Amino acid sequence: MIIAMFLAHLVGDYILQWNSLAAWKSRALSGVIVHCLVVLAVTWLFILPFNSGWWPWVLVIGVAHFVIDAIQLRVKLPIPELARFALDQLAHGVVITLALAGGGYLDLGVVVQSSLAVLQSDWLLIYLLGYAFVTMPAWVLVKFTAYGLVQGSAPQFGDSSKYLGILERLLITTFVAVGQYYLVPMVILPRLLVEWPQATSEERAPVYLAELLASVTLAVLVGLLLRLV
Repeated sequence: MIIAMFLAHLVGDYILQWNSLAAWKSRALSGVIVHCLVVLAVTWLFILPFNSGWWPWVLVIGVAHFVIDAIQLRVKLPIPELARFALDQLAHGVVITLALAGGGYLDLGVVVQSSLAVLQSDWLLIYLLGYAFVTMPAWVLVKFTAYGLVQGSAPQFGDSSKYLGILERLLITTFVAVGQYYLVPMVILPRLLVEWPQATSEERAPVYLAELLASVTLAVLVGLLLRLV
C-alpha cells in the first residue's frame, strides 16, 4: 500500500496531468478541481487491490491535494520556481505519509524498518514506481532544476524533446538496472548529433546541457536503485 500510494501520486499528479490541464490549473480554480478529481480517482483505483475500505483516507489525500494546489493558485510566494516546486511536492509527500500512518499502513516510529521490508517484498511495485518516476515526473523535475539553476526562472515546457527525453530515461534506467552500462552513451548520442547544433545556434546551450545532464543523472540513479532490489 505504501508504494501504491506514492505511485498513485506520480500517475495522478504527473502522468495524467497533460499540458493543457496544467495550464488550466495554473490560471483557474476549475482547473485545480479537475486535476484533483483525477488525483482522487487514481488514488482510489490504486487502493482497490489492497483495501477498498480505505476510501476515507483517499478523500483526505484528495482534499489536501486540492487545498495545497488552490493555495498556490491564490498565493504567489516570492521564491524561485525550483523552491516552490520542491515545497509543493514535499507538502504532498507529507500528506500521503500522514494518511498512511493514520490509516495503519505506516508506523512513523519504525519507518526505516518498514521501508526495508517493502523493498524486499514488493519489488514489482518498486519497479513500477521507478519507471513511472522517470517519465513525466522526471521531465518536470529536470525542467525546474535546469531553468532554476541556470537561469533562475520558471521553466519553459513547450519544447519538442519531452517524449524523446522520456524514452531516453526509460532506456537508460533499463540498461543500468540490468548492468549494461556501456549502452548508456549510445542512448544520448542521437540527441547530441541532431539537437545539439540547433541548441547552440539558439543560444540555449547552457539550459539544454543542464537538462540533459539532469535527465541522465536521474535515470542512472533510478536504474542503480532498481538494481539493488
